[in-house]
Amino acid sequence: MSTTPQLADLIRDFLLERTSLLMRHEDVAQQVPDYDINNAYQYIVAREETHLSWLQHALLDQSAQLPADPSRQTVAVGKGDAWKGLAADDARANAQFVDKWRPKVEAVTHARHKGMLMVVLDEMLEHKRLFDQAAAGNRNLIGTSLAINDHSGVVMGARWTGQ
Repeated sequence: MSTTPQLADLIRDFLLERTSLLMRHEDVAQQVPDYDINNAYQYIVAREETHLSWLQHALLDQSAQLPADPSRQTVAVGKGDAWKGLAADDARANAQFVDKWRPKVEAVTHARHKGMLMVVLDEMLEHKRLFDQAAAGNRNLIGTSLAINDHSGVVMGARWTGQ
């Protein structure tokens, strides 16, 4: 894939699907009460925001318009450990995204954009691993806390936004 319109279309479509996943991860994070697992979601969301920035800059590099964000999908609200099923769904969605996009990305001939897209796909597989571990209830997703750090309690359901 060497022509600018084809590459721009691929990057735009990749960006839109990637944005949908990020929006879902933001919504799921609001339902994860466990402090450590919620921190892992926040880490993933921050990294995904970086991915979107790269994709937006790649589109601008192709002189393409940035698309409007896709509609936010509703995430079912559950109680108790219902978020574990959502984390498992997030793991599956990341794997499906990578399976769908890897062959398309491998066909890209623009070296810089291909490299960037491959990094995004590879990091999505790392995030899939974290989602799988979260779904299994593993709390040490992004490191083991020191014994002196008490993580009892839960993340606040409603956060103060300063308004």
